[in-house]
Amino acid sequence: MDTIASFFSFITTPVSWVIVQFHSLYGAVFGPDTGWAWGLSIVSLVVLIRICLIPLFVKQIKSTRNMQVLQPKMKAIQERYKNDKQRQSEEMMKLYKETGTNPLSSCLPILAQSPFFFALYHVLSSIASGKTIGVINQSLLDSARQAHIFGAPLAAKFMDSSDKVASLNASLTDVRIVTAIMIVLMSASQFYTQRQLMTKNVDLTVKTPYMQQQKMLMYIFPVIFAVTGVNFPVGVLVYWLTTNVWTMGQQMYVINQNPTPGSKAQDQYLQRLLKSITSQGQVRSRRKRTIVQAIVAKGPDRNDNERRFVTGLAKAGLAAQTDGTVAKSDTATVEAEAGGAARRQQPKRQTKAQRQAAAGHSPADKPAPGKPSLQKDEPQDSTSKPSGKSAAGSARQAKPGQRKGQQRPKHPSKK
Repeated sequence: MDTIASFFSFITTPVSWVIVQFHSLYGAVFGPDTGWAWGLSIVSLVVLIRICLIPLFVKQIKSTRNMQVLQPKMKAIQERYKNDKQRQSEEMMKLYKETGTNPLSSCLPILAQSPFFFALYHVLSSIASGKTIGVINQSLLDSARQAHIFGAPLAAKFMDSSDKVASLNASLTDVRIVTAIMIVLMSASQFYTQRQLMTKNVDLTVKTPYMQQQKMLMYIFPVIFAVTGVNFPVGVLVYWLTTNVWTMGQQMYVINQNPTPGSKAQDQYLQRLLKSITSQGQVRSRRKRTIVQAIVAKGPDRNDNERRFVTGLAKAGLAAQTDGTVAKSDTATVEAEAGGAARRQQPKRQTKAQRQAAAGHSPADKPAPGKPSLQKDEPQDSTSKPSGKSAAGSARQAKPGQRKGQQRPKHPSKK
């Protein structure tokens, strides 16, 4: 871990400078040597970093949705070229290029946070060992070593010995209780964040290996945090817990306001939008008009959630327009209540009598049983007599099990 942290030492000075600036602000309120001053400085560092990473987060959401949409095509490519791995990779890269999708975009926020995470770890490790680092001089070092969060020093770890914890003016019991609670909260927040994504913001109509992969990560990530968390200082646990809570809240906002098409979250959002439109009689915000406009533009390609939304508007006497607004329409109400469901049903199968009646034949024209008619439907001249060959062909009776009517001539080789 020291080797990895040293690799990111180029960012240690900026991270330590940001922490010191926030510490001077909070120290004036809570006192410079308190855990609140140093703890809130770390929390503010996380907030600052995550605000800077919002563009990457938006890109991550778009990439994740594009990957979900491409899963059926990717699966078809894998099945088609399952014996040719090179061709399979080429087709995958071609698909990514055509759709502008980057599979690594979903990892960008985590990768972008890594330098700050390891720099903070390096700073807190130096504080624990009593070494100055970055812009943290000896006076700030002594202040940070005296700072405790609920009785646990910022630089203490769950696996530290009692002697090391005693050198930081704390008890081993307090350190382990505080770190254990923070590790549990960190793992639980990570699990809830991933579960929220899987249960609400995934298109349930598409079953792909990507969904199974995300489901596995939902259980793997909390375990990783729990195992590695025992080696993190309290300050790093504060950092990671804060970033998990931020991610959870940020994702909750995105799911509620811009859900994935076909997901449970989209159904809930469209129901809220439908209730708002029907009560107000119009679409107020520009963002909502953009969503309605996109639904109208899809036409017959709408998913079930969007169809229910359009039907709900029609039942309320409203019709969505191409510009995202709604207008009153009595025709839409009639179609929604009377003909909407009927058009989606399959036509009922007609009986033989109904088919004959539709073709212009009445049951009375049907010959009596046992007396098959050998005459054509149109009247013929009684004076004209059919030739013997045609009469013999028409008078020929069908054998049992043989189709009635004129038979196809046999092939000369089968005579």
